[in-house]
This record gives sequence, C-alpha cells and structure tokens, in this order.
Amino acid sequence: MLSGGELAISRAMNRPGRLFIARHGETVFNAAARLQGDHAHTPLTRAGFAQADAMGAALLDRLGPEPELALWSSSAGRALQTLAIIADHLGLDWHDARHDDRLVEIGMGTWGGRYYADVIAEHGPVVDSEHRVLKPAPDGEIYPEIARRVSHWFEEDGQTPGDKLVIMHGISSRVLRGVLLGLESLPGYGAPVAPSLPQGSVVMVENGKETLVVEGTGGERA
Repeated sequence: MLSGGELAISRAMNRPGRLFIARHGETVFNAAARLQGDHAHTPLTRAGFAQADAMGAALLDRLGPEPELALWSSSAGRALQTLAIIADHLGLDWHDARHDDRLVEIGMGTWGGRYYADVIAEHGPVVDSEHRVLKPAPDGEIYPEIARRVSHWFEEDGQTPGDKLVIMHGISSRVLRGVLLGLESLPGYGAPVAPSLPQGSVVMVENGKETLVVEGTGGERA
C-alpha cells in the first residue's frame, strides 16, 4: 500500500495538465527583514507588485490570454494580492479563484512578526545556511506538518485534471514541490524540500518534472 506522500507523487506523475506553482511578491515584512510565517496579511511592496507583474507577463506569454487555468492561492493576503495582478494579465476573473489555508506559509509561533536580527540575538541562526530553510520555532510548525497539509490539498484539489496556478510562499511551496517531485526528506527536517527560489518565481510541474518559468528578483527570506 502506498503512503500518503507516495500516493501524491504517483498522482503528480499521472495527472493530466500542468501545475504552475508561484511564490508571492516581496512584502513589507520581507523588506524590513521580519519573519512572516503564517501572518494573515503583510502587504506587497512596490517591488512585490513589479514581481507579480513580471509573473503575469511570463504566464501570458506561455499560456496566451484567457487560458483554461484554475486559480488557487494561499489564504494569506500577500498571495491573494499577487494572484490578482497575475489574473489581470491573463484576463481571468480573480473572483473565480479559490483559496485554502493548507497552502499558507510555515507557522513561526512566537517568532512570527519579529525581526530576524532580534530572534537571532536570542536563539542563534534561524536560517539553515546549508539547506537555505527556516529552522522551526520552538512553538512553531515542523516540516512534516507542512508536508501533510500541502499533500492533503493536492490529494483533494490539486490532482484533478486541467492546468492550475497556485500562489504560495517560500517554505510551503518548496515542501509541495518536494512532495510532487518525489525528493528525499531533507536531513534533520523530516520532509522533502525543493531548492529555494526568489520571491516572484514560477515553476511548472508536469508529469513529475519541474521547469522554471520565471525566476523572480526578490530575496529568499520566507
């Protein structure tokens, strides 16, 4: 019998259609070097809006106007803002989009909203420099929990036929990509994590393989 992760990989390999996974544009928290985590709404900066424009233009060039594309997003405001701009480029109705709490960013517990520098001064490095991932907060979400929720979203909604665009976050998108690509669990983290991409990036997953559509100009901080 296949495990949940193996089942997600199998269905990702065989689902008809393409899955476009995008990382939202830069936010005021990113610009201020603050930990966002699962904060409900941290608005985009002007740079973030420009990154969303670039993603929209790249997807329009690939898919053409008014493509048959199901729109999905994390329920966080920054992801929904990014989606609105991309949808405008594509000539699609943002109101047709669906959003889901299972696509939100890693929960950072009491570290959420604090400046990186302040947390580092108290607890040491919060970014694993080797793997470029956030270390879980003592009272935050751990990586297997992220893998379970994004896998559950894919099993329930993501593996249905047709092209989909999903707007997510730095860490949660890397875990979803890791699950769909069948990557080994990252040592010490207990879940598959795909390589980091800057804010404003889009990848396409088709038949279990990933292609970079656009590399963003933002930073790596989650």
